[in-house]
Amino acid sequence: MTPIVSSIEVARPSAPTFDYVIDPAHFHEWQTGLIAGRMDRDQVGVGARCITTRRIGGRAREITSRITEFDRPRRWADHGVDGPIRGIVEVDVEPLDDDTRSRVTISLDFEGHGIGNLLILLTVRRQARKEMPANMRRLKQQLDTT
Repeated sequence: MTPIVSSIEVARPSAPTFDYVIDPAHFHEWQTGLIAGRMDRDQVGVGARCITTRRIGGRAREITSRITEFDRPRRWADHGVDGPIRGIVEVDVEPLDDDTRSRVTISLDFEGHGIGNLLILLTVRRQARKEMPANMRRLKQQLDTT
């Protein structure tokens, strides 16, 4: 299937934009259904684990992903490692106008395991497509005002 891709442009240089977008401690500020997030260690890089708590079906559920790409301040990618539905996220930050502004592009896809395959087809992709534009608007608002 085709990933869900969305972009925004913000009035902030690429390095602080990147740092904010990839910091799980800030995810709840702009992502629907996310309650909390953290890294499993202080050093962020390939192999580190990102642990988020999301509200799924009315309950809080901890989800773990592993960082698969890390090239500050340009690119971050992670891949879910547990549960029936595993997110695959890619974040690209492109400097604009001599790095006075930035373009953030987020690509989201899913990998199903067991019942997750059916859930992705029936609800998950549709809900993610609906939530992504609102998430990106909130991200832009956060980046443009902080």
